[in-house]
Amino acid sequence: MPLVAELYIALYTASRAMNGSYRPLLASLGLTHTQYLVMLVLWERRVVTVGELGDRLHLSSGTVSPLLARLEHAGLISRRRRLDDVRAVEVFATQKGMRLRVAADEVPAVIARAAGLTPTEIAELRDALQVMTMRLSVAEL
Repeated sequence: MPLVAELYIALYTASRAMNGSYRPLLASLGLTHTQYLVMLVLWERRVVTVGELGDRLHLSSGTVSPLLARLEHAGLISRRRRLDDVRAVEVFATQKGMRLRVAADEVPAVIARAAGLTPTEIAELRDALQVMTMRLSVAEL
């Protein structure tokens, strides 16, 4: 089997294992995987536009809009038009959404312990995957 095919299988199975490990932790927070990713971005950046959020998570606007509607309905986020550009919609975590961060803070540590990787190994793997993602995103196949 070609090495790149083995990489594909390894990434696929690792992704399934990662998602499976996160699932019960996120369920206890009342979040799906994608909702958790949105909240991670908002906890880090405080305020982002809908477009920036889609770009950061590689999600289409057709995926982002209903996702944000569900988070807004749950009281975790709010949206508002930018004052300097009414075409742009900003997204930010509400107080309830920010309080959820405290409960979610332990999630990465639980996953890191389960994976058995050192912080250095995690950073190296993340960096390699980010490079691969960037290269594949611009590749003309």
